[in-house]
Amino acid sequence: MSFDVEQVRKDFPILSRQVNGRPLVYLDNGASAQKPRQVIEAITRAYEGEYANVHRGLHFLSNLATDNYERVRAIIARFLNAPREDEVIFTSGATEAINLVSYGWAAPNLRPGDEIVLSVMEHHANIVPWNFLRERQGVVLKWVAPEPDGSLPPEKVLAAVGPKTRLIAVTHMSNVTGTVVDIGAIARGTHVPVLADGSQASVHMPVDLKTLGVDFYCITGHKLYGPSGSGAIWIRADRQAEMRPFMGGGDMIRTVTLDEVTYADPPLKFEAGTPGIVNQIGLGAALEYMMDLGMENIAAHERSLRDHARDRLRSLNWLQVQGDAPDKGAIFSMTMQGAHAHDISTILDKRGIAVRAGTHCAMPLMDFYGVTASARASFGMYNTHAEVDALIDGLGFCRELFA
Repeated sequence: MSFDVEQVRKDFPILSRQVNGRPLVYLDNGASAQKPRQVIEAITRAYEGEYANVHRGLHFLSNLATDNYERVRAIIARFLNAPREDEVIFTSGATEAINLVSYGWAAPNLRPGDEIVLSVMEHHANIVPWNFLRERQGVVLKWVAPEPDGSLPPEKVLAAVGPKTRLIAVTHMSNVTGTVVDIGAIARGTHVPVLADGSQASVHMPVDLKTLGVDFYCITGHKLYGPSGSGAIWIRADRQAEMRPFMGGGDMIRTVTLDEVTYADPPLKFEAGTPGIVNQIGLGAALEYMMDLGMENIAAHERSLRDHARDRLRSLNWLQVQGDAPDKGAIFSMTMQGAHAHDISTILDKRGIAVRAGTHCAMPLMDFYGVTASARASFGMYNTHAEVDALIDGLGFCRELFA
């Protein structure tokens, strides 16, 4: 399919609604993206005519649901160009995925004094699970700050690696500044395992796990135009072999006796209990939708949005934008003298423009930039240049109110 943003917009029913008497301008995609009709229909179809629990049933509906559910594993592998389908583990999102690595891989393998290298740009989901290990096991967290423009040179991360470093856990794209981190260069520059948080990057650019060289890569469905409560993590088979199960229950076992439990082979070993069956089916529909449009096409469209927004925002000398790294994604966090981020968000909302205000689950990065909160406009595949202009006009109106 060729990329036509007006045709794409027709696939998203919510974009036709009004907010406060104005056409909706949805610029909160960094928090959660809207859902195309194809995803909504896939979810409806699964519940209305194809629902049953998966795996152990022998009846028609269970077999059908299992086929539809397991098919998503292959879709995710294709979306990420993963080497093997069985290296894809279903999760409820990136938060569960990173906790799986923390509890299942790091906790049994790291000792007091061992180090984990993190960047100051991380989302709390890629900070708090490692802090648990610091509190409970004496693991040391080593922090790498970005450059003032928000960029994070790979050599700066690699310089923090020492003889006790056991893991590097870094975002592939910042959810605050849009900075894209060269994860591949980091992975190629070290023998230390690398976990990449792909929650943002996988939405906006093609991901090729066969060339990135990382050990762990997680995605979250609700940002990928899919349902909340869906997602996955790709874990290299040799790292899976070093892991213990994160949660125990049905589906992840081979045998259970009064005295012993043996576990199923991965990926089921790490997928305890009845899963989010329909959520994952919806995620599969979202990823197929994106692949049909073409990730390169989506990335090119969003680069044009980024360039237009960057040019317009740079002309506002009374606005401070946090982070302006080269080749960043179409995410802009900003502050304005005299107006709190919540004020900016509220005024923009009155004009039908949805942005996020707060710390964006990235308090260390807020501290780095010396701000307590910012207003964030984050663009997606369905946004337009006209919506960029609407944002600029709305910011100008805020300036007039608070100047």
